[in-house]
Amino acid sequence: MISIVVIDDEPKAREAILSILSLSPIELNIIGEAGDVESAYKLISTKSPDLILLDINLPDGSGFDLLKRFGKINFKVIFITAHQEHAIRAFKYSAVDYILKPITAGGLFSAIEKAAEEISKQETVLKLGTLLSNLEKLKKIVLKTAESIHIINVSQIIRCEADVNYTTFYLQGGEKLLVSKPLKEYDDLLSQAGFFRTHQSHLVSLDHMLRYEKTDGGYLVMDDHSAVPVSVRKKEELFRLFENM
Repeated sequence: MISIVVIDDEPKAREAILSILSLSPIELNIIGEAGDVESAYKLISTKSPDLILLDINLPDGSGFDLLKRFGKINFKVIFITAHQEHAIRAFKYSAVDYILKPITAGGLFSAIEKAAEEISKQETVLKLGTLLSNLEKLKKIVLKTAESIHIINVSQIIRCEADVNYTTFYLQGGEKLLVSKPLKEYDDLLSQAGFFRTHQSHLVSLDHMLRYEKTDGGYLVMDDHSAVPVSVRKKEELFRLFENM
């Protein structure tokens, strides 16, 4: 869900934008609206939206004046204005899009789709960065089997596979450990340490991925030459990880 703030000095214009947004095919969360630079700055600083829809001409300054007040812009911007001449300057602020009034639903939805793609890619990059940095923090994990308590280096784990309420760990050297806990418990821990859930039943180490095969619906080959399925809903996220590795 994308959180949005609408900024326009005309109440009727804001009302029209909100009406169009209510019909969006993408799930949106409208977290506020403002009609001037000062109130917009306070709103954005407090709410931290993913995206702002920003008019350029405001009563106490411009949309550009608003953006200058932020040391770092951590949100996406779609400019909405009646004036064409500001377009070049708008894109210097890395605007997602520049929409001229009167606004059409098609034009606004197209811009929001672009913003959603950029936000999704940015989140994937941040997630990957967190995964890789946390991999250094989590060095070992304790695995209790029926016979023993194993202290395992996380770097040894190639993948994990669920079997109802059990999880099998596949380690370097061909060793396997069966643990009587569901995969979800290890997903919560290992997903913060360089692991990716490719499927409801499979969790893999990013460090041990060898290649992705497009045949037979698509699957990962790990460096122990095991084949791991990738669910349809996980493919796009996996491909984004590939692009940023």
